[in-house]
Amino acid sequence: MADAPVVAVRGEAYREVAPELARFTVTATARDRDRETTLTRLAERAAAVRALLDAAGPVVERRETGQVHVWPVTKRSGERVVAYQGSVSTTVTTTDFTALGELMLRLADQEQVEVAGPVWSLRPDSPAYREARQAAIADALVRAREYAEALGARVIALRELSDTGMSAGPPMMMVGAAYSRSAEPERELELDPAPQPVQAAVEARFTISEPVLG
Repeated sequence: MADAPVVAVRGEAYREVAPELARFTVTATARDRDRETTLTRLAERAAAVRALLDAAGPVVERRETGQVHVWPVTKRSGERVVAYQGSVSTTVTTTDFTALGELMLRLADQEQVEVAGPVWSLRPDSPAYREARQAAIADALVRAREYAEALGARVIALRELSDTGMSAGPPMMMVGAAYSRSAEPERELELDPAPQPVQAAVEARFTISEPVLG
C-alpha cells in the first residue's frame, strides 16, 4: 500500500446563507456649557435608550455598553472651556429581523440619539460552517474519483486530509443606515438582510488502484 499510486486534490465549497444576527449601535449624546447639565442630560438620554431596549423584550438578544465619552470643548486659540460634550454607545444584537426596523426607528426618535447599522453576520457556531466543510470534503472526493477514472483506476482509500482554512465574508452592513431624530425617518422601515458568504477548502490525498495507461 505504501507504493500505491496517490492522487492529491483540493476540495472547495462556497455558500451564501441568510444571516443569523443583526447588530446596530445606539449613541446618546449631550452638550451644554455647564458640565453638570451635560452629565445629567446624558444620563437621562442613556436611561431612555435602556428603557426602550428593556421594553423590546426578547427582540433584543444581547446588548453591551461600549464607549462612554465625556470631554471639554475648548476654543482653538487656547484652553478655555466653552462647553462640555458627552456620548454613550450601546451595541444591540438581535435575531428578530421582522422587528428590527421598528426598534431602530423607535430608538432614533429619542432626543439626541443616533442609530447606526445594522451589521449582518452568522453565529460563530453556525451550522453553515460545518455544512461548508462537509461540502468541501465531498468536492475533494468527487475530484479524486474523476482523476482516478480518467486513469482507468478507482479510489481505494483516504491517506491524508487537511483543512486549509475557512472564511466567512466580513460582516455586511446596510449602506447608509444611520438614523437620528433630526432626519425624521419614515415610521415603517423594511430591511433586506445581506446574504453571508461562507467558503471552505481542504486538501486531500487518496490512494488509487493501478492506473490503466495502455
